[in-house]
Amino acid sequence: MSTLMPAIFFGHGNPMNAVQENAFTQSWEAIGTRMARPRAILCVSAHWYIGESAVTINTPPRTIHDFGGFPPELYAVQYPAPGDAELAARVHSLLAPVPVSLDESWGLDHGTWSVLCHVFPEADVPVVQLSIDARQPAAFHYQLGQRLAPLREEGVLMMGSGNLVHNLRAYAWGEDNTEPYDWAVEFESRARDLLQAGEYAPLIDYQQKLGREALLAIPTPDHYLPLLYVLGARSGREAVSFPVEGIEGGSISMLAVRLG
Repeated sequence: MSTLMPAIFFGHGNPMNAVQENAFTQSWEAIGTRMARPRAILCVSAHWYIGESAVTINTPPRTIHDFGGFPPELYAVQYPAPGDAELAARVHSLLAPVPVSLDESWGLDHGTWSVLCHVFPEADVPVVQLSIDARQPAAFHYQLGQRLAPLREEGVLMMGSGNLVHNLRAYAWGEDNTEPYDWAVEFESRARDLLQAGEYAPLIDYQQKLGREALLAIPTPDHYLPLLYVLGARSGREAVSFPVEGIEGGSISMLAVRLG
């Protein structure tokens, strides 16, 4: 397959987006409609954040409902996409000598399926998940993205799922039309400027380079690190675009970042 597939970071937000129709989910659907069909998808989700690098090899991967307290309709969602053991083996090879476990116990968590059920609603594109090694610094994850970049030339959609700004403690639960916090807007704006300029070093060393706003926007790294895998997979000086925008609950950025 000669088409260079995009690399996309999705802000996935509330799991209820899986069963709702709103501006975010409509934009996700549009991305899938307009995109060349990938051979397979490799997803790095904020919700597989463990003490090692691992890749799913089970076919089909199970739909994981990794949350609590939501309506029954959300737990009823199944996303029966096939897995792809060949892609998993390719990921294992590209990341060597980094040790990567071949995992049959995980599946697709909501960071993956709550978005993909809109992007590819037929669940007919194979999906493999790669875990985030919680022991490693941000630069490690960016470097893994660089190693995985050849997959884009092999028909694989590189997908990260998290949130650029993700502070649940500050989230305005149950309040509609909450104005975004100033620090959330400022951090997202600065990050967008750096992304458009192709200046990734401050985004990698965000704790030291991006100040107080970064500490509030990224109190834990799990939802941020998937972005670095996508940035690492950049090809040359290709442009960046933001096909989804918005901040939910004052403190959750739904920004999508697309390369290619």
